[in-house]
Amino acid sequence: MAQNYIVGLDIGSSTIKAAVAEVKKDGKLSLHKILKMPSRGMRKGVVDELPEVTSAINQVLSEIKKDYPGIHKNIFLNTGSAQVRVQPSRGSVAVTRADYEVSQDDIDRVIQACQAVRLPPNRMIIHSITREFIVDGVGDIRDPLGMIGNKLEANVLLVDAFSPSIKNLTKCLETNGAEVAGLIFGPLASGRSVLSKNQRDLGVALVDIGFGTTSLSVHEEGKLIYATVFPFGAGNITNDLAIGLKASIEAAEAIKFSFGAAVAKDIPARETIDLKQVDPRAKGTPTRRFVAEIIEMRLAEMFEHVNKELNKIERAGKLPAGIVLVGSGAKMPGLVDLAKRELRLPAQVGIPDVSNMEVVSGELALQIEDPEFACCLGLLMWGGDQPRSAHKSSRSFRGLTKKILNYFMP
Repeated sequence: MAQNYIVGLDIGSSTIKAAVAEVKKDGKLSLHKILKMPSRGMRKGVVDELPEVTSAINQVLSEIKKDYPGIHKNIFLNTGSAQVRVQPSRGSVAVTRADYEVSQDDIDRVIQACQAVRLPPNRMIIHSITREFIVDGVGDIRDPLGMIGNKLEANVLLVDAFSPSIKNLTKCLETNGAEVAGLIFGPLASGRSVLSKNQRDLGVALVDIGFGTTSLSVHEEGKLIYATVFPFGAGNITNDLAIGLKASIEAAEAIKFSFGAAVAKDIPARETIDLKQVDPRAKGTPTRRFVAEIIEMRLAEMFEHVNKELNKIERAGKLPAGIVLVGSGAKMPGLVDLAKRELRLPAQVGIPDVSNMEVVSGELALQIEDPEFACCLGLLMWGGDQPRSAHKSSRSFRGLTKKILNYFMP
């Protein structure tokens, strides 16, 4: 049974999201279960307390294994800390055949040449995403197989991660008897589930606001052109509220979701909050506008960092498909209006597109219409793209199959 099922596991700083799908004989996915449980021991996407993370993962896996025994052998895992780096690389090889026809061996060798970069011994490549092939100086080629030429080149984006962080995270799963079938960079997984082909072609930025981190990935002409992760997220808003309201973290988190807004001017000036109704130990009756002002200041600062990165790649205010917002922070009322104002681009909240996936119940279909599950469902889709043999192995961290590589090509 387990060989026909895969799990997308998104381990965040605040919550762990998991999704279970069956891989049909025709390769399509059938979504069977999705759940969200509290996370412990994670800080900004990195393991901070190994026993706590191990225990939290055990609770999630135990819940899954009630209905799907053995499924923990096919887990596709998210990695998305600020320690992950994305860098361009270029490689070239001579075409080896006597008739100068590009073979699959030539393609494999040029990809390997792109990966031959100097990395510190404590870093590992987790993705090599092909942006284009070049045959005798002619670029923007998606698949050079069978073409005639003397020289084959490739431009790729290499995604590399801090090895000890990856090993600590995978150890937490292995301690629970689980095996990782694939390790996926979070922004790629989120983009897989919410971005349309048209958005990727026109030019779009995906901003994933998690509790401990915020990621930015930019796509244009069907290609991923840039990605980065910031070491801040919706948890920083909670901390600001706790300080500003002199309340506990738990009370601040509850106030953020129950009374918060991203644009202060939209909130009535005289509407107040009785803090004792949220936390009996708290005192005061701050206005909702005061709470919104704290939230707006922090979110505006986050978008300022996003804009700086877009300026680096000369895309600030120049993405026709605008900004797509996902993650738990994307559910803040008024966030879309604030993003439009701060980034000077169209903006929308991204909802996972499961049109190519069978959803087994109407209740489940309602659950997944949530930007917080973008990464989790994207991990499933990524896993579904891989050959069936990959689901039986936990050693598929490096490289990508040709099918997945082509997903990022125009």
